[in-house]
Amino acid sequence: MRIALLSSFYPLRGGISQFNSSLMEELGKCHNTTRAFSFSRQYPSLLFPGKTQYVTPEDEATPVEAQAILDTVNPFSWIKTARTIRQWKPDLLVMKYWMSWFAPSLGWVARHAGCKSLVVLDNVIPHEPHWFDKPLTRWFLKGCTGFVSMSESVERDLLSLRPDAPHRLLFHPLYSHFGEKLPREQALRALGLEPSRKTLLFFGLIREYKGLDILLEAFRSLPEDYQLVVAGEPYGSFDKYRQIIDSLPGKDRIRVFPDYIRDSQVKGFFSAADLCVLPYRSATQSGISAIAYHFGVPMLVTDVGGLKESIGVHGTGIVAAEPRADLIAGHIVRYFADPSLQQSCKEAIEKEKQRLSWERFSTELLDFAATL
Repeated sequence: MRIALLSSFYPLRGGISQFNSSLMEELGKCHNTTRAFSFSRQYPSLLFPGKTQYVTPEDEATPVEAQAILDTVNPFSWIKTARTIRQWKPDLLVMKYWMSWFAPSLGWVARHAGCKSLVVLDNVIPHEPHWFDKPLTRWFLKGCTGFVSMSESVERDLLSLRPDAPHRLLFHPLYSHFGEKLPREQALRALGLEPSRKTLLFFGLIREYKGLDILLEAFRSLPEDYQLVVAGEPYGSFDKYRQIIDSLPGKDRIRVFPDYIRDSQVKGFFSAADLCVLPYRSATQSGISAIAYHFGVPMLVTDVGGLKESIGVHGTGIVAAEPRADLIAGHIVRYFADPSLQQSCKEAIEKEKQRLSWERFSTELLDFAATL
């Protein structure tokens, strides 16, 4: 089968680009011919809240050969992209979708690429919604052939906008390209942390819906044998979080790494962590959980989106009923006070690592595509 993939690829950086690279690599192992098409302009600079959309030499990202052709702002590039894909004569076009900004450009290409289109949905409704999200996304969905949702909440959102959508539920596979886990004490000392303390990790891009402020307020009530690592690039100002940290009596037990975390650095943070905390106000699924699974780190999540179904149901972590500081703090204390709970979470993660492989995800995606 000839498969065209249209989404974010190297040198664009971030979790979506990493996902696409892993998916293309696995699809290529299944006797398929693959070709990657990417964005020449993903977001206008004025609309991008981070420092840069592109990998830097320090990122140490693995290059992926992709044709940067689609400009989300320029409709003439939409025509060119569809024509280029059509001339390559693929049997299937695979796209990733996570916000309505991409609905016009990707929707136009899907309608004119000359083949069936399969969309892997990160989100249908964004975490930070706007009035135009639903009409734009509804138009996009109508132009595509089939859909893969990676959580039940995304599946529900899909069917609310397109009830007749051919779809399949496949859960996020594990990231394995970050290397092997380091000895805990080695990782802690490299980060300037105290090995005798219980280590909490907040990891990933820092955005309002991810609830870092909630975790910081929860940390206020934790005793001195806890320490917190915050690792990730802020999307927007970090001032609000810095003010909270400065007000905490245990601020000297918080280490902040407010930058984009390079692939080679990821293993250090997760090797040091005893518990990864995702105090999200809203969510669908999280790529952070795929990293935590790889390194065998249990998680504390909130009961939003698909986090409960992916973490709580499988016993790989614990679930707070609401994104509230008192509940987060209570669950953290309970987790560390119960060795049997810690052990059961780690054993459940090992089972999930066997289930959530890229090979299985890709095989089931292709099986579904064959039915479209």
